[in-house]
Parts: sequence; C-alpha cells; structure tokens
Amino acid sequence: MALARRGGIGRYYNVNGWLFVAPALGLIALFMIYPIVWSLWMSFQSGRGMMLKFAGFANIVRLWNDPVFIKALTNTLTYFVVQVPIMILLALILASLLNNPKLVGRGFFRTAIFLPCVTSLVAYSVLFKGMFALDGIVNSTLEAIGLIASPIPWLTHPFWAKTLVIIAITWRWTGYNMIFYLAAMQNIDKSIYEVARIDGVPAWARFTHITIPLLKPVILFTTIISTIGTIQLFDEVYNLTEGKGGPSNATLTLSLYIYNLTFRFMPNFGYAATVSYVIVVLVALLACLQFFAARERDR
Repeated sequence: MALARRGGIGRYYNVNGWLFVAPALGLIALFMIYPIVWSLWMSFQSGRGMMLKFAGFANIVRLWNDPVFIKALTNTLTYFVVQVPIMILLALILASLLNNPKLVGRGFFRTAIFLPCVTSLVAYSVLFKGMFALDGIVNSTLEAIGLIASPIPWLTHPFWAKTLVIIAITWRWTGYNMIFYLAAMQNIDKSIYEVARIDGVPAWARFTHITIPLLKPVILFTTIISTIGTIQLFDEVYNLTEGKGGPSNATLTLSLYIYNLTFRFMPNFGYAATVSYVIVVLVALLACLQFFAARERDR
C-alpha cells in the first residue's frame, strides 16, 4: 500500500524531480513570464521616461486619436494582405516545379532560392538600395526593354517604397516556405499521382485537387508563421528606410513605431507597451481566423 502510494500520487511530490526542472522554470519565469506581465502593467501607465503613473485605459483611447499609429497599422495590414498570399502561392509553385525528378540542376535552384533567407539582412538591404536607386540596375533594365519612360523613385515615392518593401520580404522568405512544401511533397505517396495520371487528370488538376489538399496542414503552419513575421515586420523597413519608415511614414510598421516610441522619440514606455499588445491581439485574431478557415468541415 505504501509502495503504491509512493508510485502513484507520491511521485508528483518527488523533490528531486522538481529540483531538476527548477532552473529551467526559473529562467522561463524570469525571461518570459515576467516581461509579459510587466509590459501588460506598463500598458496601463503613461509618462515620459521612467516617470510613469497609472493612467487606466488612456493609452488605448490615445491609439484611436494617433494618426501615426493608424498609418503604421494600415501599412502593416497592407503588407499582410498583399505579401503573404503572394509569397505562399509563389512558394507552392516553386516547390511543385522543383519537386520534379526530371528537372536538371534542381539542387542548384533549390539552394539559390533558399539562400536569401540566410543572407545577412544588412548586406541585402544595401544591395537592394543600390539596385533600386534611380540609376540602379532595375531602372536601367526596365528602361532598356521599354517598360518605363523615366526611372521609378523606388525609395522616395510612398507607393513604390511600399512596393519595394513587399518585393524585399517576398524575395527573402519565399525560399524558406518553399522548403516546407518541398519536404511535404516528397512524403506524398507517388501512386496517388500515377493513378490520377492514368485516369487522364491534367497536371493543374493534380496540383489543385491532390497536392494542395494534402499540404493543407503545412500551408496552415506556414501561413501562421508568415502572418506573425509580417505583423512584426521591422528589419527590412528599418534598413531600407534608414530607420525612418519613410517617405512620410509610407512604410512605417507597428514594430518600427514601437522602436521609435521607445528609442527615437521622447521615451514613452507605457504607450509603446500598448502598441505592442495591439500586435499580440492582431496575431491572435488572424491565427484564429486562419485555423477557422482551414478547419475540417463535417461531411
């Protein structure tokens, strides 16, 4: 009876076990839980620097009257709506093409497409700024083939600056998503495609009716991580616009606005924490919507 008690409920009170996990639990509490709770408390405070005082919901009310926040929110949602679908679709198409065993040099193409996501962010930002300058290779090429009559101001026009950020993000992260799809495609039973081919199903129909449904869990996963990455977008915009989100805040994102509130402007940690929780709410809502859209419907 005593042995049974020690092997049952008693094992949950084994001090040795708790001592083994205590360092890990302490680090998680110190570096994850404490910052989350403290930032939540700060979001209800207002003031300059460390001179903070409790302000209730004043920061939340301020969000609706802050045109810079509205601009940053609009830009961030624009990046999400435009860039994420393009990147996911492009990654799917590339993975399907590079999954063909008859393709010559597919190892080279896989490496070349994946390489941007391991490239130094600063290096590729400098490269992009040079390529998309008024006298850069992109404008020169477009003029040479007759697509444009005058150089496009990629870095100084609000629309084109936003387009450049979308191009940069897509170029960098498409290969990352493609690897997930490629790995998933190689696990699909090839006999399914052979049967479809014998039945005369065309290639596009095999892709849309076999490949896409079987990749559904992977597509959901990549969509969610792409959503999180896009809503938290900071690095590309900071490097391409020299940390200003210009021109005229046309490329400013929520994360860059938080950085400006904390380090560039007069520090307002309380309001910056409130904007941070806007990102948390957005990611949670969009992830829930994606789970809902991808749920298995009852037949």
